[in-house]
Amino acid sequence: MKRLYDWTLRLAEHPHALWYLAFVSFIEASFFPIPPDIMIIPMVIARPSRAWLIAGVATAASVLGGLFGYAIGALAFDTIGEPLLTAMGKADAMEQYRQTFTDAGFWAVLGAGITPFPFKVITIMAGGAGMNLATFIVTAIVARAIRFFILAALLWYFGAPIRHFIEKRLGLVFTIIFLALIGGFVAIRFL
Repeated sequence: MKRLYDWTLRLAEHPHALWYLAFVSFIEASFFPIPPDIMIIPMVIARPSRAWLIAGVATAASVLGGLFGYAIGALAFDTIGEPLLTAMGKADAMEQYRQTFTDAGFWAVLGAGITPFPFKVITIMAGGAGMNLATFIVTAIVARAIRFFILAALLWYFGAPIRHFIEKRLGLVFTIIFLALIGGFVAIRFL
């Protein structure tokens, strides 16, 4: 895994790093274990003027990759999706997620798209559970844009000094923000 991580990080230094970012963002949303954040961080630090372009490319490619993951779940769950989920240690959770997607698929996709939870797991499960495709697409766009544009904004504004915080704690911050968002909607609904 370390070699895969290092390889992904080296792609950020390549003259065609934006294309590689698109590729990594696409495959990470359906089966690749290394998140595109690993490339976004050094790319934005090196060229802050391109922060929004970098975030936009990561968002678009990740949503397209999410659609590929959705297709794996919807069209080839037994042959491809289930073995991928088994390899990620998530196959046993499929029945639980089937009900979750029926009841609250929006929140599952939003949560996985923002937090450190593997987005690929949710994209495959969303397709396997038959989540409404339009809801999936809109939620994936919102979630990935929130994640990548906030990351780019922090790096653009604070630069290299915030890198350590992002690498160590941003996942926790995104998780807390997501939980607060859910809490706010629950409070509004029941008050």
